[in-house]
Amino acid sequence: MAATVPVPLPAPRPPLGGHRTRSGWASVARWYEDRLGWATAGGPPARLLTGLRFDVLDLPAAAGLAVLRRVPGEWPVAVAGRRMRVLVAAGSAEELPGLLDWLEWGGIALDLAAWGAGGRMAAPTPPGWDAPGVPGAPVWLRPPEPGREVESTLAGLPGVGVAGSAAPSGGSGLVRLVAVAAAECHRARLLAADRARATSGPGVAGR
Repeated sequence: MAATVPVPLPAPRPPLGGHRTRSGWASVARWYEDRLGWATAGGPPARLLTGLRFDVLDLPAAAGLAVLRRVPGEWPVAVAGRRMRVLVAAGSAEELPGLLDWLEWGGIALDLAAWGAGGRMAAPTPPGWDAPGVPGAPVWLRPPEPGREVESTLAGLPGVGVAGSAAPSGGSGLVRLVAVAAAECHRARLLAADRARATSGPGVAGR
């Protein structure tokens, strides 16, 4: 088996104050609309509408980096502060609760969510642009490619996709992606609990 390559978080670029102005955010929205054909919501900050071309899995960045090391794929991925946003096939958000039950994660507290129809994702700085210099501002870790249909890169379930279109080529890749994401979110939660216990001081006498 080939050795996995660590996936680093992107280093911030020099700030560009114009991104924080209303006209700057309008330029960001136009880039997504013109270059990718993605729908956006008006007003600063620019936001991408989910449930149309894609849905989003939202999970802790640390867990998400482990997922990227374990699951091969070409789906776009963004990070915002300590959160990671993984683009998946439109319609996947509705399938997540049932899929987690089927994978025997139902009823277990996982810091894993999905945004589908009616959701909005803060638009990351377009690839090649300077970052806005705002702490926690979303940036692309694995950016979408202008001129390439995003649907062909997304993990999904057979038959799940934009109404009237074929299922994405990722097929059952969503099962693998969610299974690993759930496991890594659970692992991160247990590690955080262990660290909290270790820093809370000595336990009861005799331990």
